[in-house]
Amino acid sequence: MSWSGAVPAWTGPSGQWGWSGCRRTRLAEPSPVAWCGTCRDTSGCRWLRPPALNPRTTASRAKPSDNCIASVDVQVPGKAEVLRFLDGAGARPRREALAVLYFGNQPDPNITEYVVGPLPTPAYHRDVPYHRRPTLAVEYKQIGGFLKSQVFPSAPAFMQQVMEYDGANLAVVTAAPRGFQSGDRVTWFVLFQNVSGFFVHPVGLEVLVDHSSLDISQCISQWAVSRVFYNGQYYRDMAQLESAYVQGRISVEKVRKAPWDGDFSSMKPRAPPAALFPVQFEPQGPRYSVRNNHVLFQGWSFAFGMSVSTGLRLFDIRHRGERVAYEISVQEALSVYGSNCPAGMSTRYMDGSFGLGRYTSPLVRGVDCPYSATYVDTHSLSASLRPKRRKASLCIFEQNLGSPLRRHYSNLQSLYYGGLVNSALVVRSIATVGNYDYVWDFIFYQNGAMEGKVQATGYPSSSFLHGDGLRYGNRLWEHTLGTIHTHFVNYKVDLDVGGVKNSLVAHDMAFEMTRAPWSPEQQIERPRLTKKVLDTEDQAAFRLQSKMPRYIYFAANSKNKWGHQRGYRIQITSFAGDHIPEASSMERAISWARYQLAVTRRKEEEPTSTSIYNQNDPWTPTVAFADFINNETITNEDLVAWITAGFLHIPHSEDIPNTVTVGNSVGFLLRPYNYYDLDPSIYSHDGVFFTSEQDFTACEINPLACLPKAASCLPNFPPFTFDGFQNMSRPVSLVN
Repeated sequence: MSWSGAVPAWTGPSGQWGWSGCRRTRLAEPSPVAWCGTCRDTSGCRWLRPPALNPRTTASRAKPSDNCIASVDVQVPGKAEVLRFLDGAGARPRREALAVLYFGNQPDPNITEYVVGPLPTPAYHRDVPYHRRPTLAVEYKQIGGFLKSQVFPSAPAFMQQVMEYDGANLAVVTAAPRGFQSGDRVTWFVLFQNVSGFFVHPVGLEVLVDHSSLDISQCISQWAVSRVFYNGQYYRDMAQLESAYVQGRISVEKVRKAPWDGDFSSMKPRAPPAALFPVQFEPQGPRYSVRNNHVLFQGWSFAFGMSVSTGLRLFDIRHRGERVAYEISVQEALSVYGSNCPAGMSTRYMDGSFGLGRYTSPLVRGVDCPYSATYVDTHSLSASLRPKRRKASLCIFEQNLGSPLRRHYSNLQSLYYGGLVNSALVVRSIATVGNYDYVWDFIFYQNGAMEGKVQATGYPSSSFLHGDGLRYGNRLWEHTLGTIHTHFVNYKVDLDVGGVKNSLVAHDMAFEMTRAPWSPEQQIERPRLTKKVLDTEDQAAFRLQSKMPRYIYFAANSKNKWGHQRGYRIQITSFAGDHIPEASSMERAISWARYQLAVTRRKEEEPTSTSIYNQNDPWTPTVAFADFINNETITNEDLVAWITAGFLHIPHSEDIPNTVTVGNSVGFLLRPYNYYDLDPSIYSHDGVFFTSEQDFTACEINPLACLPKAASCLPNFPPFTFDGFQNMSRPVSLVN
């Protein structure tokens, strides 16, 4: 499996951080908010090595009973401290990291999170029960070894004659969470043919493994199979399955062996190349700039970063020099599955635990992003003592969306045309977490609007088709059931509209009946504007399928020229399925998904809506978002909007071989609402206007008339490169 994400780039005032004094090269031109950026020079760094850690034990080799560093990520400074610095009234915040350490080699094993700053000591630590730890790749590898050496040999006839097992032809996918109560570490593993696109090649066998024991030297006796499932029937263990098979007491569905390329699951095109698809380019070069992790485009400026767990995030987002948001970040991606197979029916993937930043994938020029985009490397430190660079794993580009942002053709009274091309800046990363690929976009428009969007693609997850399987999805191939599931994505949007203190206001419409003043005997139904200030967190928490005001916005304490409170409106695009019933024992761990929108008072102690530890112990969640909502007043306060968007996915035959992004895109828009006195895009240099009396073929009248000359020569495109396969070992087959 791949490991990617990012570690920020700026050192503290002393140039040192970490217990061993890791020294990092200063950037010549540090970004104003470089603490959220990406690492550039990591050579020679010695990271966290307290005495309890064996310097030879890395997370990539650790046993469950070892101590190791699981990950290191940036620790975002407190907002008040950052704003004092950004606005020129305070010192640059200290450079700090959040280190997650697993202490398995002690009488009471636990996870410890350290906030590590400049030498000599950690500033803060928090202990978490050890059973909640995210599963490391090495633990999956150890489980794979346990299955291969101890479990499968106990059913030799079945494995050879039915599975045609040769030691390498089966891939294994993990379910999650792992059990039914706090402290459990019991996981269903699903067997697939180990071919390209194996996610849609189930063979009907699933094994429940109790891997709660930490002593790997004793795992042969202490790790155990708790249950086996094959083709609709449950067995105590593989030995019982073997006995039933040998005695002819099981119904065998032998799956046709697929070729290595996967046959129907192959991504190889079924048609030869033809005429090249359209390519977008910039006639006079990029109109945006990227300096370290700071971006400028038209009236926009912002800084970007990458969290190991939550992926792409933005800070200090400004339009026309004024901050409109302090932070906009992904929080979690959740999938809840249904099936008549045990792993499928119990799976609730919380992908932040696996690592949306850790699994940020290299981007293919010309497909994942436009060919001429700016490509940025990201870095992460997880399962290793050295940061890992993921080349070209974030891209930035300006995109002509092929339609006008606004236009009018006047053929009444005067004759003229006025319009503006809809050209927007896109910041993109793509996280491949097991079978799914999530395309994460933040998009900046010339009218002051900003969009957060995710598109889902990749392979659908599947179960072995048997019995009443069609109650839980559609048949995709001979033995493949595409299982019904929901997708939910949560965002944190910390808007600062006209300052830190805001209120939440709802506008909508209602019809009123009135008599026509000029003809009182006639009745008119006319829409009118409704207005309401939402004073408390309870009023600002909108359940997933409930009716929400169609205009809801953060209102500033200032007014525009026309006497209206300046505001930014939140507009959500979502086709979400239903949320898991609140009676569920694990619902509190994902309680953010109860709400399409919840606005709360911002608190430093509530930085995220979830935790990486919720996946493996959702029954006693480390963070329960529902606790954030306690009816506090939200009038004239520093507020955060927690936005949930999602869609229901019922896989169908067109999801083979891959799910397409079309129709599988959700997110939100932030749109100025009386924030300006008029549309700020009127000041764009891209505007086009000419009248019937002007020579619209003249460049000084119409810049489009110059396009044939300006774009007469194609730019020199860089040669195609891709580094996604360099230094890659064969992936671990136990994946999310």
